[in-house]
Amino acid sequence: MKKMKLHPLLVFGQIAAVTILLPMILLPLLMVLLRSFQTDGIWRWRAPLETLLDPGLVEVYLNSLKLGLWVVAGATLLAFPMAMIMVKTPLRKHRWMEIVLLVPFMTPPYIGSMGWILFMQPRGFLDQFFPALNFLQPLFFSVFGIVLIMSLHLFPFLYLLLRNALTEISGSLEDAGAIHGGSFSYRLRRIILPLLASPYSMGALLIFVKTISEFGTPATLGRRVGYYVLTTEIYRYTNSWPIDFGKGAAIASLLLGTSLLIWAVQTVLSSRYAVQIVSGRNRDARVYLTGFRQWPAWLFIFSALTLSVGVPYFSIVATSLMNLRGYGLQLNNLTVSHYQAILTWGSSGLEAMLTSFRLSAISATLSLVIGTFIALVVVPSRGFRKGFIDASSILSNTVPSIVIIVGMILFWNSPWMPLTIYNTNAMLVLTYTVLFLPFTVQYVKSSREQIDATLFQAARVSGARPFYLFRQILFPLIRPGMVAGWLMTFIISVRELIASLMVRPPGLQTTATFIFREFEQGNASLGMAMAVLTVGLTLLVMTLVQMIQRKV
Repeated sequence: MKKMKLHPLLVFGQIAAVTILLPMILLPLLMVLLRSFQTDGIWRWRAPLETLLDPGLVEVYLNSLKLGLWVVAGATLLAFPMAMIMVKTPLRKHRWMEIVLLVPFMTPPYIGSMGWILFMQPRGFLDQFFPALNFLQPLFFSVFGIVLIMSLHLFPFLYLLLRNALTEISGSLEDAGAIHGGSFSYRLRRIILPLLASPYSMGALLIFVKTISEFGTPATLGRRVGYYVLTTEIYRYTNSWPIDFGKGAAIASLLLGTSLLIWAVQTVLSSRYAVQIVSGRNRDARVYLTGFRQWPAWLFIFSALTLSVGVPYFSIVATSLMNLRGYGLQLNNLTVSHYQAILTWGSSGLEAMLTSFRLSAISATLSLVIGTFIALVVVPSRGFRKGFIDASSILSNTVPSIVIIVGMILFWNSPWMPLTIYNTNAMLVLTYTVLFLPFTVQYVKSSREQIDATLFQAARVSGARPFYLFRQILFPLIRPGMVAGWLMTFIISVRELIASLMVRPPGLQTTATFIFREFEQGNASLGMAMAVLTVGLTLLVMTLVQMIQRKV
């Protein structure tokens, strides 16, 4: 059968997309792998193996793997009961809880970790309000505390997957089990859990990858308790004297290989063990815990929300309002001076905030242009080219951020580079763009795939030219995806920590580095005031953009 010939414009678009993605993502990752074979500028084929067999690094690698497994277990203990409650009990009618449950996932991990540290540390809020519980402090300042914070941050992701899967399970399946005498535990074991295996495995593996790739919590709490992981070691070798990019690249390669292996396992599991749920006429889930028996469910939800939202945000806001932390939370110790100090014109805090918003807006716009172009090229493409461009464009959402960042430093700081942007604001803009490009690509691609080809065919029959097709049909239909991509890139760029720490030029401060620096230097009140302003302003921007989008 004769293959269809691609339109010349599409071929040009594919070449342009690959040309853009090469220096942005593909070549930096290649640089990570190549640099791992160098020691003091000398090529040595055994260099990565020698680095990886170092006893200290083996321990760090095992720490990362153990942390990933523990966080998966912790997130499961939170997400599965929550999904059951929100699907199979009368509490599912309280839709406001769906929004509150997303707050932990939308909170930057390092800010949540700082909130917990302020609450649990000696002479912290736990000592002030619940002194009888201070025996929990040694438990928190251990690996358990890291697992707790990261589980509370990531469980909403697993919850959403399990809730959606539970919603798709027909109530008739459970009815059939109940009619034949099956108890709740039997139906749970033989009907519900097998049908949840595929989405759970996908969610668990994603959480595992996110955990071993996380920098914020291990950097804030992990270093305090002496628990080091791959991300903190990469940062140490590439940002602390003596700098050793060879070892940093080798560790980054190890993290990259582990993450790609996990993604490959996830792909195999999802394709081999996926279960197609055929719903009958009765899709309503069976309802449990009716009447007064709902109190355990309410208690669980209250506990989960208190730990994931209440404790960290209370600590963050309360600390930002305290004049002297040693006096605790008292009326005569409350002040707004920290907010005034940040918002004073010419202050370092306001400068950091304006810098973050400016660079994030530029990055979001650049990501919007590149991501929209790539999405429009990917959708009509076919075969290997489509898969290659699509996979490359979302690679930064698969590969740990710190690996991408190390690769970009190595690539743009190479001695053979004729024009380098390293140590400039442009480098930080490009890093944000690369890290969060998948958001725009995925949102615009999803919008484009929903457009029926007959719309374009009808317009062509009526004599419409290509620019008219784009302006009157394509652009209005993909605009929601473009706005969503811009918004997500902007919000996450404003709070991004590891990229800002590693790539920012000397003397430049962003909101994330300002918060991190003030917290590390003991001025937590000023840092938490910046955290409150950052979260509040990003929510305001998101609300305004959505309002404008509704009116357009």
